[in-house]
Amino acid sequence: MASDWDVLVALAGAKFSVSVLANGEARFRQELPPEELVESAAARIRPILLEKDPCSHWKALAGLGYFCRSMPHETAWVKEARAEWQARTAAAPARETGYRVMIGDTATGHTADLGDQELAWAWIYGDVVHHDTDRRREADPFGLSERFRAAVPLVAWSMVGTIELLNYIRALQADGVLGLRPDVFDQKVVLETTTWEATGRVFAAPVDTPAPADALTPYDKRWIVISSAADLRRAAG
Repeated sequence: MASDWDVLVALAGAKFSVSVLANGEARFRQELPPEELVESAAARIRPILLEKDPCSHWKALAGLGYFCRSMPHETAWVKEARAEWQARTAAAPARETGYRVMIGDTATGHTADLGDQELAWAWIYGDVVHHDTDRRREADPFGLSERFRAAVPLVAWSMVGTIELLNYIRALQADGVLGLRPDVFDQKVVLETTTWEATGRVFAAPVDTPAPADALTPYDKRWIVISSAADLRRAAG
């Protein structure tokens, strides 16, 4: 999802189209990514969303605020970023941030309504990461589709906010403000290929021969190097 910035930002904005039909009704349409893609993204950003997690967005902002405490411009940026993150990711926001879904059963008179963020968190913790029975019970009447379409903007926006924070940290690092270890910016977090390949030597020994004590201990004479089918037969014999 993060490979196309413009698409990611559009998903975060929860855009949808409205078409007026000849009979006076309207058709609403919202294009969303495959569910598996959003599930993967949600699992990756979950530690960032959890306030108590060591790599949470809140703790990153708190650390950044400490380093920049004597820099008015950066302090204002951190304060604004913190307020926006709270407004966009809170499970129970203090005010409306997007939309509400209202449903009713004319036969029973039962009604229910939930905001988009409540539905989004119900998808993350009820459908994907955990089976939170309370969230699922509250959001079940709205169906999986409503929970999913609410979750996509939350996941996408969290990714946008995280990428922007990382870029801001990189800029401060380049300016010499932070002084973080350079290697923290070089650690791989995404595989370039899912094909595993390595080069080495093959050893074989009789059954029950103990392996070397560690990676630096040489193989003893009971182990032979396998370089041909004949070597393999000899080791087996």
